[in-house]
Amino acid sequence: MSAAGSGPPGNAGSCAEPARSASDERAQIAWQPLTPRGVAAFANAPLGRLLVVQLIVALLTAGTVIWFLHRCWFPTISDAIRGLPTQGEIHLGRLDWTGPSPACLAEGRFLAITVDLGHTGQARSTAQVQVEFGQAGMKCYTLLGSLQGAYSPRWAVAFNRTELWPWWGAWAPAILAILGGLVVVTLLSSWACLATLYCLPAWLIGFFANRRCSLGGSWRLAGAALMPGALWMCVGIILYGLGLLDLVRLAAASAAHLLAGWVYLLVSPLCLPRLPTAAVKDNPFA
Repeated sequence: MSAAGSGPPGNAGSCAEPARSASDERAQIAWQPLTPRGVAAFANAPLGRLLVVQLIVALLTAGTVIWFLHRCWFPTISDAIRGLPTQGEIHLGRLDWTGPSPACLAEGRFLAITVDLGHTGQARSTAQVQVEFGQAGMKCYTLLGSLQGAYSPRWAVAFNRTELWPWWGAWAPAILAILGGLVVVTLLSSWACLATLYCLPAWLIGFFANRRCSLGGSWRLAGAALMPGALWMCVGIILYGLGLLDLVRLAAASAAHLLAGWVYLLVSPLCLPRLPTAAVKDNPFA
């Protein structure tokens, strides 16, 4: 009876170990990419789970960008349009301007819109971004430098209050929606490209650490590793919109969100389940 009721200790141990591993794998359900272990869980999850999480993060980012533009930039643009003269247009690469120059059309903490036909520098603003319309082109000033571009000779754009104000009132909500859609499409496309680029380093880390991860799983893990940085960038944009960060600190937050992706990419493969002992012995690098 005692022989029938108890088996060899080795057999009992071998049956208990798979049960523990299955329990561990069930506990690592891919649902949040906020911790290295949570990112690693996406390596063994279906592709659809990763795409759903990426879509949610992309929508959150797009909503943050729309909130910022609607709160910080669009009111200044509306004031600038109301400050335009009743006549004026950009035609054949030149600005037909009937008002005084230089002139400040509207100014806020984040954005200023001015007209200086000769770009003399007499209309400089303390806003963090300034868009200046000149006789033959535009100039954009930021705390990080300036950019300049010429008007296209093919442009025929109204630059007066009479025509622009009704157009802006009708199209402002649509412009926000279009910009939000572009943010979502751009993020999903860039994440797919970056995951393709980062999956090989993630697979090599898992390989040399004797972790269970295929090349496809490494691609999903790399795609999930980009999510914490995107959420960090959302926080940075919100703090910038609330006036708690300036443009320089926002640029630093943007650089930090890229670094966060690499940190999660390097650490998350180490949270994957270990390979069985037999597979480790077959590994010539072990």
